Amino acid sequence: MPPFNIRKINLADLHKLQQISRETFQETFAGSNSQENMNTYLSENLSLDKLRSELNNPDSFFYFATQDTNVIGYLKINKGNAQTEKISDRSIEIERIYTRAIYHGKGIGQLLLEYAIKKGIELHANTVWLGVWEENLRAIAFYRKHGFTEFDRHQFRLGDDIQTDILMKLDIK
Repeated sequence: MPPFNIRKINLADLHKLQQISRETFQETFAGSNSQENMNTYLSENLSLDKLRSELNNPDSFFYFATQDTNVIGYLKINKGNAQTEKISDRSIEIERIYTRAIYHGKGIGQLLLEYAIKKGIELHANTVWLGVWEENLRAIAFYRKHGFTEFDRHQFRLGDDIQTDILMKLDIK
């Protein structure tokens, strides 16, 4: 099996980013949510305009996980004001970390998570945090396995459905 790589995403990758974002979000959540709410989320939060704006934010960083030339997952981390919650001045947020379903269990999620932690250290953060849907037990177990602990909760809107995310953190310094 060819090795997996991580590379920074730029504006030239916008369409690929939208494709992997929509595909992985649907694979992860469509079975537990209405199609109407999924469609609303995809059109409002994963549109080309919204993703372009996020890519242009100097406090947000996107990375593809690739195998050969195939995009198999992606990562979005935020620092400073780009974070969805202000945890501390020295924290970074993993806002999105997704892999295509056919790559689950192959170490891609762990590779992306380790990369996010490495970037956090490079950005002089002392905490990496994220929000994970309280019903996504597989993801919660994954983050716990890697040392993340629950510290709070916040609301996440998916269409007209208000859901609860568990906030988890890992101290890195």
